[in-house]
Amino acid sequence: MKIYKKIFDSCIIFKTDQYDDKRGQFSEIYNEKIFKKKINNKFIAKQINFIYSKKNSLRGLHYQRYPSSQMKILRVIKGKIFDVVVDIRKKSKHYGKHFFIILSESNKKQIFIPNGFAHGYMTLTKDAKVEYICSNFYNPNKEVTIIWNDEDLKIKWPKSSKYLISSKDLNGIKFNSL
Repeated sequence: MKIYKKIFDSCIIFKTDQYDDKRGQFSEIYNEKIFKKKINNKFIAKQINFIYSKKNSLRGLHYQRYPSSQMKILRVIKGKIFDVVVDIRKKSKHYGKHFFIILSESNKKQIFIPNGFAHGYMTLTKDAKVEYICSNFYNPNKEVTIIWNDEDLKIKWPKSSKYLISSKDLNGIKFNSL
């Protein structure tokens, strides 16, 4: 596992090493020693989610309020996604800023998203299979959805003639009402 860079002093982009032989392949997805040494953050998984999405599916922007906040490690098992994080830490110098990255099965990049960030993504390929490892359990009463196309955030989502978006995501709140 190689750590590539820190985003907003907190989010981490890292890449797994893949070992192939005649039987198949092996990848180390998470190593607590490396995480603790490199980002000084203890991550304990409490929930693992698997999501299958069709092309142009747009999910987000979501986060969970305290005490149900979730740190996440996200990776793409199949396909390719446009992944976005938004800094919602009010005291951060990056508050209201966003970062995006392409995550795919071929680039083997993963992202660690700490507490204090909203997250969303859009599927760029025919379909995508995504895995989230979460530090806390999902709590629907603590979930917040920010509208995906908020004017203040100015996220440049990939163009599509038809986005596939849930009614929950279409009815998200504006960023400035957090």
